[in-house]
Amino acid sequence: MFLRSLLVLLFFVVAAQRSLADDGYRLWLKYDLIPDAGLRKDYQKAAGVIVSKGSTPILKTAAGELQQGLQGLLGQSVPVVSASKKGQGTITLAVDATANVSGQPLGKDGYSISTRSGNIVVTGQSESGVLYGAFALLRQMQTRQSLKDLALTSSPRIQYRLLNHWDNPNGTVERGYAGSSIWKWYELPERLDPRYQDYARANASIGINGVVINNVNASARYLTPEYIEKVAALAGVMRPYGIRVYMSVLWAAPKVIGGLSTSDPLDPKVKQWWTDRTNEIYKAIPDFGGFLVKANSEGEPGPQDYGRDHADGANMLADALGQHDGLVMWRAFVYKANSNGDRFKEAYQEFKPLDGRFKPKTLVQVKNGPIDFQSREPFHPLFGAMPRTPLVLEVQITQEYLGFATHLVYLAPMFKETLDADTYANGQGSTVAKVVDGSVDKHAISGIAGVANIGSDRNWTGHPMGQANWYAFGRLAWDHTLSAQAIAEEWTRLTLTTEPRAVRTIADVLVRSRDIYVRYTTPLGLHHIMGQSIHYGPEPWLASSARPDWTAVYYHKADAAGLGFDRTEKGSNALSLYRPEVQRQWQDPKTCPPDYLLWFHHVGWNQQLSTGRTLWNELCTRYYTGADSVTWMQQQWAAVQPQIDPELHADITGRLQTQRKEALWWRDACVLYFQTHARQPIPAPFAPPARTLDDIKRLVMIYQLR
Repeated sequence: MFLRSLLVLLFFVVAAQRSLADDGYRLWLKYDLIPDAGLRKDYQKAAGVIVSKGSTPILKTAAGELQQGLQGLLGQSVPVVSASKKGQGTITLAVDATANVSGQPLGKDGYSISTRSGNIVVTGQSESGVLYGAFALLRQMQTRQSLKDLALTSSPRIQYRLLNHWDNPNGTVERGYAGSSIWKWYELPERLDPRYQDYARANASIGINGVVINNVNASARYLTPEYIEKVAALAGVMRPYGIRVYMSVLWAAPKVIGGLSTSDPLDPKVKQWWTDRTNEIYKAIPDFGGFLVKANSEGEPGPQDYGRDHADGANMLADALGQHDGLVMWRAFVYKANSNGDRFKEAYQEFKPLDGRFKPKTLVQVKNGPIDFQSREPFHPLFGAMPRTPLVLEVQITQEYLGFATHLVYLAPMFKETLDADTYANGQGSTVAKVVDGSVDKHAISGIAGVANIGSDRNWTGHPMGQANWYAFGRLAWDHTLSAQAIAEEWTRLTLTTEPRAVRTIADVLVRSRDIYVRYTTPLGLHHIMGQSIHYGPEPWLASSARPDWTAVYYHKADAAGLGFDRTEKGSNALSLYRPEVQRQWQDPKTCPPDYLLWFHHVGWNQQLSTGRTLWNELCTRYYTGADSVTWMQQQWAAVQPQIDPELHADITGRLQTQRKEALWWRDACVLYFQTHARQPIPAPFAPPARTLDDIKRLVMIYQLR
């Protein structure tokens, strides 16, 4: 009787475990039992024992992660031993730069995975390389690929691969849409939330090796002894995963917390204050990564307050680093309130003259486009224009202008548009990616940064599909030659399902989602017409704000004649900031690609475009077909229901319903507003909106009351 009761209890325990919903917490690190018994048996033959040749913290992490993954995937115990094991079924982890199967030297973080006499060997030039190789081997198994005759080699193309958190000391996240900050500052350093380790695991698995832990609109508190101790505790969690921590710093800190009367970068007392504080940080965090700085931008203090320039400020901090192994990343996101100017040009005008003046250890961090993380932007003209300065590409993973965590928008296609854009800096093929990785101008250091979409929500990113954007950033930071399609398929296999038809369907939705979003929000090169302050929803009629370049009319220039910002020589001449080869692509409105048309031209409502339609008819067509495409996304998602966890499927289904509703909101707001200038009917076969422009303006007012 007892035995029967015990068996019944065990049955219900197992059933309960199997019925547990996927809450998204494990991200792409799902080590569930492989259901294919034949494949599992093949893997078991190759992965019975892990031999770790070394006991340093990072090598222990690599062995532990591999052990956890294999035991979950294979359903059997996989021991870790330190001595060599004869026979087959052994995975050996070792630091050995000479063991590269490609015959080429491995980069610092590169790894090699090879099969030798039936055993698998994972090597790297560094401990971090071994860790990345261990994750790559697990990825091979999670995606159901063969372990026979392995000969894999990979090295990162960019040296510093960082997440930038815009988290604040009070627990809020600026432009964060997945809950509050994951950093619990009031509990640190005494209590370390287990979530920190899971966060580090996820980053290491995709090759991210640096984390800026706080907002670029920085608080001086992070430079106090109290907070240095807290940051040091976080650094201790990240270190075994090959991740270094960085800080955003407030330029005025010497005045705010240092008791000085100035923050002038050329003042000896200011220099000494930064040197002393930097030394204090490195004493607490020996592998501290360095500083990120937003200065003289959007009201933040900076060296220009004292008649100095950005190079003066950055170089002072580089001197403060002294012999420490650290970097200064100085952001180029700067602009002034000027109703007659063009914000498109301002970063170029301030930073281009400084090329060659920045000291070693200093990089200039440049957003992907010249305005501010719009849903589609031409690449920033600074890329290819500063050959003597290493540039960090900054992209936004959090969806500030892309529907927050409400809309399904896969950002790898947007990242790739920038990375693959040709600057022609050293002739054809001088892509932004090659400028950033240092190969165009032969820079020794290189960097890329993504503004994180991570928060305290159980699933990390709010929208479950937002995880794909975190994943895609890491994969492209490692290898910018990967395609958005390949990354989408890989993420889907790791995270949602391995069923081939469902993988293809989901990857297709992901890859097309960003273009669909652009069509129903800002088609043909429209930009910055979103809601004021919160940057959510449409507000193309916005004509008054705290500064002119925060309005919508500043950018779209709609009038009775036409639509768009003239950036040719007849207008602001921002187009001249690019190389002649790039100018020729965009300078003629008749041949300019439609996606960039209104970025550079004021186009007449009745002007015929390359699509064969007039501007007005093409604008309406894109708004309507874009909104209708969300229905297609809903249908595709419904079709994969049998292959997806029920709770997860229901979550995304609900979000797609909201996305459809808000796509119609965008469509109606924009066509009705621009119709007041074009004074033309909605073209057939599209039906005019059932609501009025005043109805929609009242809806926007309600959103702004939130």
